[in-house]
Amino acid sequence: MTGVGMKAIASEIESVVGSQLGIWDWDNISPLQQKQILRAIAPGTTPSCLVCPDTPAVLAEIMSLSHRYHWKVLPCGSGSKLSWGGSLANVDLVVSTAQMNRLIDHAVADLTITVEAGMPLAQIQLILAQTGQFLALDPTIPHPATAGGIVATADAGSLRQRYGSVRDQLLGISFVRADGQIAKAGGRVVKNVAGYDLMKLLTGSFGTLGIISQVTFRVYPLPETSQTSIVTGNGDAMAAIAAQLLTSALTPTAIDLLSPRQATCLGLAQNLTLLVRFQSVAASVTAQSERLLALGKHLGLSVTIADDEGVLWQRSPSQTEPAIICKIGVLPAAAVATLTQLELLSSGGMGLIHAGKGLGMVRFPATEAISQILALRRYCESQGGFLTILEAPTELKEKIDVWGYIGNSLDVMRRLKQQFDPKNILSPNRFVV
Repeated sequence: MTGVGMKAIASEIESVVGSQLGIWDWDNISPLQQKQILRAIAPGTTPSCLVCPDTPAVLAEIMSLSHRYHWKVLPCGSGSKLSWGGSLANVDLVVSTAQMNRLIDHAVADLTITVEAGMPLAQIQLILAQTGQFLALDPTIPHPATAGGIVATADAGSLRQRYGSVRDQLLGISFVRADGQIAKAGGRVVKNVAGYDLMKLLTGSFGTLGIISQVTFRVYPLPETSQTSIVTGNGDAMAAIAAQLLTSALTPTAIDLLSPRQATCLGLAQNLTLLVRFQSVAASVTAQSERLLALGKHLGLSVTIADDEGVLWQRSPSQTEPAIICKIGVLPAAAVATLTQLELLSSGGMGLIHAGKGLGMVRFPATEAISQILALRRYCESQGGFLTILEAPTELKEKIDVWGYIGNSLDVMRRLKQQFDPKNILSPNRFVV
């Protein structure tokens, strides 16, 4: 700690922004929040306090103080993904955007919505549903996820097949820099592309370059009908139908390939399983489902319609409480082989890959050896991809490079960090060192 003692942080903040600001010292933070924070930081350390600014201006004041006194800051929203990435070192202050949760603008005719970073995704969807619209993002842990947290972690799910990634749906962003200055990029209209590169930098930056305060998304009309087909069979035929599906005239909103253990966990057949979701007007959904059925029969695969598709798509790692969660990426053509390799390497690992994009999530049990995880990483890299460890016990993170970056990307990120946060105040050690 430099500048002021740890016990003086809260009073220093109060002297500048007022006593009505939400400030909790460590002993008064809720047990759930303490648990979330401890999973994100190095063992044996605790931050001084948690601060919840209620406006971007107050957030800017807090960051200005942090910059002046060299306080190390851990930004968060709801905290549901706070433990993703590397363990943070010497955190002095946790800054939550949870109270910055207002609706700024909903331009119904322009299909855009602007909200503060702390607004939960569930609340955004309720607002949009009143006008027959929705935000086409389905993060890993959807219920507590906030707009800022989704952008900061680039956490898009199965809907990326039809609607793209977080970056594709982000039109504008405001954030507070490490020195307390407020910066903006993009705008509130779909055709505005000013600051596009800056928006891309903040997306997936894990709170290391700035604290997101406001975002503008493009939104879409709610589909009339939704239906999911379940395809099962052997590896070669599954690879064939995935390839043909991606090059056909069919327009699924989601295509997920599940490993046998993942399929079993969802109550499906103990085989490689492809979930294909069609969402459109009823006639189109029926016609596309029938075309997929014919294609499956031609390849000798089983194709059935899900009775309750909601259960299949509302997935969360917390439901099975895995100890280790990894994000993987491979070429789409290697998806089947990668999940097959996972089954061979691990006796308890399970995963899914968004078949059209090659991105997915893998979950290992607590007893998994580091060597098995590294073996799967090497396999992904041999297929032109990657494996990043998001969630894991702190002891494991201390023994392994969680990000696994190769090539020149690490050097580029270090230079960006130096430019945006030269004092290394924001999320130290989470992303790059």
